[in-house]
Amino acid sequence: MSWRPASRIGLGGGPLGNLYAPLSDATAQGALQAAWDGGIRHFDTAPLYGSGLAELRLGRFLAGRPRDGYTLSTKVGRVLEPEPEGRGADLTFPGRLPFVPRFDYSHDGVMRSFEASLRRLGVDRVDLLLLHDIDTVTHGAAQRECMDLAMRSGLRAMLALREAGAARAIGLGVNECAVCLEAMRHADWDCFMVAGRYTLLEQPALDELLPACARRGIGVIAAGVFNSGILAAGAAAGARYDYQPAPPDIVARVSRIEAVCARHGVTLAAAALRFPLAHPAVGAIVVGARSAAEVAANLAMSEAIIPARFWAELKSEGLLSATAPVPAGP
Repeated sequence: MSWRPASRIGLGGGPLGNLYAPLSDATAQGALQAAWDGGIRHFDTAPLYGSGLAELRLGRFLAGRPRDGYTLSTKVGRVLEPEPEGRGADLTFPGRLPFVPRFDYSHDGVMRSFEASLRRLGVDRVDLLLLHDIDTVTHGAAQRECMDLAMRSGLRAMLALREAGAARAIGLGVNECAVCLEAMRHADWDCFMVAGRYTLLEQPALDELLPACARRGIGVIAAGVFNSGILAAGAAAGARYDYQPAPPDIVARVSRIEAVCARHGVTLAAAALRFPLAHPAVGAIVVGARSAAEVAANLAMSEAIIPARFWAELKSEGLLSATAPVPAGP
């Protein structure tokens, strides 16, 4: 059976690292407490998020809680190094810790990253260790070199950590389907976290990746279910798609989805949260939140009742793949 998190909804750690805007420690801890109180038992983070800040905040929250009472994932592929003097402000993670991430997919780089993560998190193991951002969208023309190094060197470290029980499961955390399909040729992976590639807006994972994972017993976590924000905020000025300002064609498509939502009394964000979990290969979704109120709103939307005719209209309008499984509804 494929690896699955402890809850169908996980809390993503990006906002806990000050993604796009500073967050106070008290607000971060409030979001974590609301997640725990709401039944969320899977927590995902990475050294990238605030240069270790998200891991520190998560570690403080989890301290003292039963280690078998939740699942925890973090990522490797970057090592954090002291920030050089005179470096400009970080607009992606403002107020991050004074370290800068450097890509390193080697055996030693993976081990250094993992050991530092354990220290920040205050744990002696993680449940899922993910190779982070080993994709073309991150590396461009250098992706092949990075992938070769990861499969030749970094993978050995991940397999050793799994064998030792320091990482109960291993996988990839990426923004592309193709890299997961390629990685299958190199190892028996436990779980893939795919960001933004199986969402209400687009489903490139549907035809090849999800069936391949089902055949091989690889779990799938759908992250980025709001496609970096546009499926939460809607087709509004400044909406983000894949971490950038949304291009006109994406804004237009979301506007059409919103129109269908309006006709059926469905909120766009609720539909975006509910949709990925309908696929039998998707074991969980991971959603970030900046506050207790956002956590509560996400949990409420995940329980929203959405009529079957809404999904049918999306398909008839060509706004949703005709073969995509959809949530049951009245």
